[in-house]
Amino acid sequence: MGEHPSPGPAVAACAEAERIEELEPEAEERLPAAPEDFDPGSTGYISTGKFRSLLESHSSKLDPHKKEVLLALADSHADGQICYQDFVNLVALFLYNGVLLDQFVLQVTHPRYLKNSLVYHPQLRAQAWRYVTYIFMHAGVEQLGLNVALQLLVGVPLEMVHGATRIGLVYVAGVVAGSLAVSVADMTAPVVGSSGGVYALVSAHLANIVMNWSGMKCQFKLLRMAVALICMSMEFGRAVWLRFHPSAYPPCPHPSFVAHLGGVAVGITLGVVVLRNYEQRLQDQSLWWIFVTMYTIFVLFAVFWNIFAYTLLDLKLPPPP
Repeated sequence: MGEHPSPGPAVAACAEAERIEELEPEAEERLPAAPEDFDPGSTGYISTGKFRSLLESHSSKLDPHKKEVLLALADSHADGQICYQDFVNLVALFLYNGVLLDQFVLQVTHPRYLKNSLVYHPQLRAQAWRYVTYIFMHAGVEQLGLNVALQLLVGVPLEMVHGATRIGLVYVAGVVAGSLAVSVADMTAPVVGSSGGVYALVSAHLANIVMNWSGMKCQFKLLRMAVALICMSMEFGRAVWLRFHPSAYPPCPHPSFVAHLGGVAVGITLGVVVLRNYEQRLQDQSLWWIFVTMYTIFVLFAVFWNIFAYTLLDLKLPPPP
């Protein structure tokens, strides 16, 4: 008597849910907006105002001018509505321009593209690691793609035959010779790309094929030579054009192409000896010692050149990055 019946489980659960909602009113605000919030009528369109709010909530660090550009590109019909196809067009446009402007690898059109601890720069030539680490940066997807293609086409088969030690020796020698050649012959230019090492391998391989053409039983050797020469010519031609093309930011010159020539010089000297006979020890070959001596003399000359020549010639170098 006088006792109220206890509420059922469903009623108790509803009351508990209401109490939690009252205690945490801000929890709903933290939830991401649902799709129906932007398109309540399920028409397949959202307004440019809602798209603007979406940009502002997910891109707080985006430049205001770039936000306006995004809005203008998305609303290409200027009707105040954005559909799914507009999103697709926007993504496709940015992917195309990303490849076109080399934004995925290295922006040689950007005034601060040299602000990198790996790129060789004439003002920072005292930092010795840059003579090797420049190979990890490339001036565009074209240079990166062609170098990767050449390494897969030539470098991998050579390593399978001659071993990683010999191929690594030729590659590193080409890399060092490439940067040193730039510091001697193109003193005001930076260097990027692994072309020095790649060209050392490819030129050594091609020279070895030519010298032993009749005795080689390699399938498609003519086709492989043609593909390698075409890739080398395309990449070298692009490097020469880029070097002499007027820079959009004159204090920041374009990368040099002389590293390619340094790699070729190593390939047709040291590389030919290394690849000529993989069964004979290198120290048993007289040509090996001759070319090692020549390479050592060049390295020492380049070191002294970097120490004294820049001061004596009083060159006008680009400003440090």
